[in-house]
Amino acid sequence: MKIVDNTFLRQFETKVSGNLAIIEYSIQERKIFLTKIYIPEIKSKEEFTEIFMAEVLEIIRDKNISVVPTAAVITKFIRKNRKYKSLLPVGIRI
Repeated sequence: MKIVDNTFLRQFETKVSGNLAIIEYSIQERKIFLTKIYIPEIKSKEEFTEIFMAEVLEIIRDKNISVVPTAAVITKFIRKNRKYKSLLPVGIRI
C-alpha cells in the first residue's frame, strides 16, 4: 500500500478501488492529532481500515512525534493494538 502524506491538505491518503482513503490530521507542538478517517465503501472495509491505520501509525513513528487520536475509530484501534500506545504523549490515556 502506497500512502502519501499530503501536507498541504494535512492528510494521509491512499487509493483503494479507485477511490481515496483518508486520515486527516493537525500538527501542534510535536504532536499529531488524528482527527478524521474516511474509507470508501469497499468489500473488506474493516480489514483495509486496520492495515491503513497501522501503516499510518508506522509513518508517524518514523517521524518521532506523538499521536493524539481524536477520531473514535483510531482511538479504538490504538486501544486494541497496544504496541502503538507508546506513540501517545505523556499523560494521555485511552
